[in-house]
Amino acid sequence: MTEAFVSEPDEAIGPAWASLEDRWVVVTGAARGLGRAIALGVARFGADVIAIDRDEVGLAGLRDGVEAFGRSCLTGVCDVRDAAAVDAVLAEAVERSGRIDVLVNNAGGGFWAPFLDVSPGGEAALIAENFTQVTHLIRAVVPHMTGGGAIVSVTSIEGHRAGPGFALYSAMKAAVENLTRSLALELAERRIRVNAVAPDMIPTPGDDALAEAAGAMADDAYDAHPWPDAGTPDDAAAAVIFLASDMSRFITGSTIHLDGGTYAASGWKRRRSDGAWLL
Repeated sequence: MTEAFVSEPDEAIGPAWASLEDRWVVVTGAARGLGRAIALGVARFGADVIAIDRDEVGLAGLRDGVEAFGRSCLTGVCDVRDAAAVDAVLAEAVERSGRIDVLVNNAGGGFWAPFLDVSPGGEAALIAENFTQVTHLIRAVVPHMTGGGAIVSVTSIEGHRAGPGFALYSAMKAAVENLTRSLALELAERRIRVNAVAPDMIPTPGDDALAEAAGAMADDAYDAHPWPDAGTPDDAAAAVIFLASDMSRFITGSTIHLDGGTYAASGWKRRRSDGAWLL
């Protein structure tokens, strides 16, 4: 039996592995919520940002925040479903940056409706917003990752369980998760790592109205998730920073479940009155 060959790292692990110094990071849906936190987070760790969103005012505020950390922020006001507009934004950004190091596919969204009530137009919109724009961005960005890079897609816990009233949204998030694993293999020779984060229970703008429409309001008799504290957009930023940095340089094709243990619980809930776990 031959011994396995173990290569030595270029340098011992240290703070430099966590740095994103001088890397160019594309973040979609960057004007608010998780996208804003991610864009500001990578800037804190030294990255320059290419921010894409429909919200021009929100992008202007984000740019000020990124520049306050001494980093550059190029903004593109467009709908990620508009492939031609996205291509124009990326072409202008690459002309200035020279390359792209990290792509964060954060943009997405949905609405509550029973599957049989979703019109063909609504279905097309959900597919375009949650899947097609992701595949287009990856195809558009990869040629500019000339020195390797990282792709991180923000999916959802709904991509790993049933989503009644959100069937198409859930299906597209599951599709992105599967795409992540496939592309991790296809892009390995290019030294591009491909991973995902699957959030749950992280409040962002519009969540309350969506939950009310779905009738999915919290039940005060049970904890919302196993972990005692609520998640924040900065928790999503931390996971993305980890996956974008050299701290995760041997991780590809994986998903971080950013949900306070909800996925692990698989339906188990803790009753607040006595701490009992019930199905």
